[in-house]
Amino acid sequence: MKIMKKHIISLFAAVALMALAACTNAFLEVEAPMQEFIEDYFKTDAHIQEAVVAAYDPLHWTDWNGSQYCPVNIISDIMADQLWVGGQDKSDNTFWHLMMNFEALPNNCLSGMWWVSYSGVKRCNDVLAYVAAARENLTDEAAKYYEEQARVLRVFYYNWLWKFWGNIPYYEENLSGDFLCEQQTADYVYDKMIHDLEGALAIDALPMRETAENYGRVTKAMAYMLYAEVVMYQKDEARYPTALSYMKEIIADSGYELVDDYATIFLNTGEWSSESIFEITYRANGSYRSWGSPLVAGGTVIPRLISPYNFSGAGHENGWGFAPVRQETYDMYQPTDARRDATCWYAPADGSYEKRYQDTGYFLEKYVAKAGGNAGQIADGDLNYDNNLRVYRYSETLLNAAELLLATGGSNADAKTYLNAVHHRAGLADDVDATLDNIIEERRLEFVGEGKRYWDLVRTGKAATTLVPDAYGYRTNTWSEQKKYLPIPQSEIDAAQNTLKQNAY
Repeated sequence: MKIMKKHIISLFAAVALMALAACTNAFLEVEAPMQEFIEDYFKTDAHIQEAVVAAYDPLHWTDWNGSQYCPVNIISDIMADQLWVGGQDKSDNTFWHLMMNFEALPNNCLSGMWWVSYSGVKRCNDVLAYVAAARENLTDEAAKYYEEQARVLRVFYYNWLWKFWGNIPYYEENLSGDFLCEQQTADYVYDKMIHDLEGALAIDALPMRETAENYGRVTKAMAYMLYAEVVMYQKDEARYPTALSYMKEIIADSGYELVDDYATIFLNTGEWSSESIFEITYRANGSYRSWGSPLVAGGTVIPRLISPYNFSGAGHENGWGFAPVRQETYDMYQPTDARRDATCWYAPADGSYEKRYQDTGYFLEKYVAKAGGNAGQIADGDLNYDNNLRVYRYSETLLNAAELLLATGGSNADAKTYLNAVHHRAGLADDVDATLDNIIEERRLEFVGEGKRYWDLVRTGKAATTLVPDAYGYRTNTWSEQKKYLPIPQSEIDAAQNTLKQNAY
């Protein structure tokens, strides 16, 4: 099997275009001997590899897709209780402010995430169709490797759709004809996702950890983490023992361990460390992503989005002032907790900037624009920062295992060991007992700005008592079960000719 380039970034090879046929008064049958049709193109191993790489592309589009900023970690966390929305005012990225206050509107909502996710689903379905059609031209090893990647990725994309919207169209073969698909309930979608993921894992073609030349691909460990995430969010207790066995398998694997210094995890040098299970890769050097071509290979806009406006000082660069860290987030840490300063950067200590809406002085150090962070880009500096998005880390494996042990009546001593490994790595000497509240609190401290907190509050039943009006008048509404699923974009309902029923948001 041929080895792909180091990072999964974009599909560079293009399928040859079909020639335009000309005609006169007489009907002509025109042949284009130099052209290659798509059904013939994706018949070789090399070309199917191109399709596999293309299936990864939409992972990179959530930060800016040409119509909306919807970085999945930030839009998740602004619905929680650790980041504000910020920006110039409430009219700046208005749909973020509406989501934060649980008053999203069908015509002003997270539409970019919807089409990006379905773009990913479509490309994964393409890969599976191409592999099936070209099976005789592929080795058994290659066919299984491509199939498992595509199926795991497909579940990953559906997971975004399922968590944000719940009741969605679900299909495993691309649509044709009128391109309409029946809307399904969230429980139905979960059932299809989990069976698809179980089928993918049964192929057993992925390594537990990839080598450097293939960083950015899904792995067995990534699939295990995805399995645990969806099972725990669904509260599918029958599958908790399997999820726990997967977490234990990762823990037993010598390829993963906590790094000693938490502050190094989000540095450029900390990408794909021993703690990293899955990252969405971005690259600044040589990148040509631009405002005119936002979907091409390159870096990310997240650092520019969330850095202080017109900042002038050492070590960091300016930004647009979104997602300021709440004062309460900084205050929740003990002074000796290494995660505090690695998460919360107090910008006034290092320079000057113009305060924007909901400013606290604190910004998300994990992803803010660092000096030289977009060095080597050749298009638009705003869009091309060199910050990989950390999706799954080994610390989450440990905390998942601790939680699943409690839920299945397993060893409390082991659960405490897993929990305290994360707690002690942060520089905290005390031991904490293995309780659900303590595990969720540790996750609260560990994953600020990583898109975990909101979903933890929802799945554990804590959202309605935690996501309540604040003392500043920014959040005036309280989360309720009715707010679990966002409004389906009205444009999608219109395009589906009203075959989609709006969520009762």
